[in-house]
Amino acid sequence: MSPLSTITRRGAVLGLAAASLFDRTVMAADTETIAFDSLYKSFGVLGFEFSDRVTALRGQEVRITGYMAPPLKPESHFFVLTREPLAICPFCQSDADWPVDIVVVFMKNETAMVSAGRKVVVTGRLEIGSATDAETGFVSQIRVTHAAFALA
Repeated sequence: MSPLSTITRRGAVLGLAAASLFDRTVMAADTETIAFDSLYKSFGVLGFEFSDRVTALRGQEVRITGYMAPPLKPESHFFVLTREPLAICPFCQSDADWPVDIVVVFMKNETAMVSAGRKVVVTGRLEIGSATDAETGFVSQIRVTHAAFALA
């Protein structure tokens, strides 16, 4: 009897689960963590300058922790990540109420949003520079694309 013929269904499932955890560990080791404090080198009335670290990480896989702003609808392919929890819909307010340090998160698929004020960890590809979303018309400076999130 070969060793492969003695593998049970439980053993196969446990082996696959262990392999998937290993893959996540390897992927997580390659993911750089960024923070809201390190997004910009300078920011003021004359504009802003991205930090050297954020500029160097452009196009790479990153992880950032923040709060999901109140979404426009229960399921969406994007949301706004903020440093602090927001109690109001950011799209429903004036520019004066809009937080300076936000990151727009575009997910791989339409996803159910979590309730506002919940801390989330986002992973995905970092994009920087002014961009306008063709579907929503939303203008952003920092984006995480091809993203996924989990509760922190």
